[in-house]
Amino acid sequence: MSDTEKDLAVHVAVCDERYRQIAQSLKEGERRMTKIEYLLYGVMLMVLLGPGIAGRFGFGGTQVH
Repeated sequence: MSDTEKDLAVHVAVCDERYRQIAQSLKEGERRMTKIEYLLYGVMLMVLLGPGIAGRFGFGGTQVH
């Protein structure tokens, strides 16, 4: 095996490891983004529905009859 072939084999091995680490990071990031997405949906619901629902139960200073 020539020096060039050895260098190429080492390069391929290093790139494979980097690719594996990048793929793992993307997978973990996807899980975090999904969690953040659901949290944002919850916050949006609270903001949109919160004042009206709170008013019906006598919270927040205004009551809806």
